[in-house]
Amino acid sequence: MRNTHAMLLAAAMASGLGLMTTPVMANELQGTWQRTDTNASRVRFSKCGDASCGSIIWLKETSGAAKVGQRVFFDMKPNGDNRWVGKAFNPEDGKSYSGKVLINGKQMVTEGCALAGLVCRSVNWVRVD
Repeated sequence: MRNTHAMLLAAAMASGLGLMTTPVMANELQGTWQRTDTNASRVRFSKCGDASCGSIIWLKETSGAAKVGQRVFFDMKPNGDNRWVGKAFNPEDGKSYSGKVLINGKQMVTEGCALAGLVCRSVNWVRVD
């Protein structure tokens, strides 16, 4: 009887510990994302102050302007359901642009715009963590 009580207590504690962990939400920006085009790279988004930032953590091609460790998304803040806005840095031209992020499950689209939104470029990503 005593062993049964101990086993039930251990099972209850283990299930309680499982509730204490925070799973990644399907439409959460935090985590690791990989580009789906030929410029394969991975960016990890994490908290930076009261916003989120994204830094390159892996590059398929290392001879270009982009470098591992380089921050390419700055000051990304929620802006509606599954949307964030902030700044995006393009290593290819060395310029920063207004940036937007839209997440739908394991898919993400980033968009950088110049000239007050008249010229925009988007990139598709997939969650890899």
